[in-house]
Amino acid sequence: MAFAPLPLHDWPATEREQIVGVFTDIDDTLTTEGAITPPALQALADLKAQGLHVIAITGRPVGWSEPLAQSWPVDAIVAENGAVALVGPGPESDAPANNDDARVRPPSDSSLKRLYIQEARARAANFQRMQAVLARIEQDIPGAARARDSGGRETDIAIDHSEFAHLPAPAIEAVVRLMQREGMNATVSSIHINGWFGQHDKFSGACWIAHELLGRDLTQELDRWVYVGDSTNDQVMFQRFPHSVGVANIRRFADQLQHSPRYITPSERGHGFWEVAQLLLKR
Repeated sequence: MAFAPLPLHDWPATEREQIVGVFTDIDDTLTTEGAITPPALQALADLKAQGLHVIAITGRPVGWSEPLAQSWPVDAIVAENGAVALVGPGPESDAPANNDDARVRPPSDSSLKRLYIQEARARAANFQRMQAVLARIEQDIPGAARARDSGGRETDIAIDHSEFAHLPAPAIEAVVRLMQREGMNATVSSIHINGWFGQHDKFSGACWIAHELLGRDLTQELDRWVYVGDSTNDQVMFQRFPHSVGVANIRRFADQLQHSPRYITPSERGHGFWEVAQLLLKR
C-alpha cells in the first residue's frame, strides 16, 4: 500500500463534529525528545474540557505509565500494547472496584485502578516464559538489550532499538523473528521492539477499555473516535479507525507501513498532536 495520507486540514468538519473521543499513542506522538511539551499537555486538557474522552494507548510499561496517569488529563492509559490499564478516580470511571477480581489490582498509588486483560495465573506463567525469551535475545543477537524501563513491565518484554541504544535494521528483524518463533506477538515502535503472549493488541485494548470504563461498544462506533499515532506498531489502529492521523514524523516509517493513517499533520510529535486537538476544538 502506498503511503499517501491526506493533509490534516482535508478532514471534513462534518466528520469531526461526530467525534466523541481521542485515542493516542504516547512516545513521539504526545512527547517530543522524550517529554510531553506544554502545548501537547494543554491540548489534552482542552479536549477533556470540551467533553471528549481522551485515552492514551502505549507499548510502554505500566510502571512507567503510572505517574502519567496520575498527572495527565486523560480518562485512562492503556499500557503494554493493550494488556493493562490505569484508570483514575474521576467521576467518569465505572471500572470495577472489586479488588478480589484477579484482573483488578490497586497500583502503588491507590487513587488509580490497575486493570488487566489477562487473569493473574496466566500473567504469572507468561511472565516466566517471556523472561526466558528475553535472556535468549540478549544472548543470541549482538547488540540487543532490554529497554531501560523493563523493571516496570508485567505483561510484555521490550528491546531498545532507538531510545538509548541503536539497533540496526537486520538486528531488529532478527529480534522480531525470534519472538515470533517462540509464539509471541511482536511489534516495533519508534523506540522499542515489544513482544508478548496473548491475543491482545492496541485495538483490542482500546475496545476493552472503552467497554470497561465507559460502557461503550467501540466496534459499533469507530467513526466517532480518532486515533493519533506515529509508528509501525500503530498500524492495527490505522487499519481499523476511519479517522486516523499520523503526526508528521511517521514519514520515516513510510516504506514499512502496510496500513497508513488517513491524515497526516503538518508538524511532528507533540506539536502535531496539538494540531489535531486544535482542529477538533474548532467544532
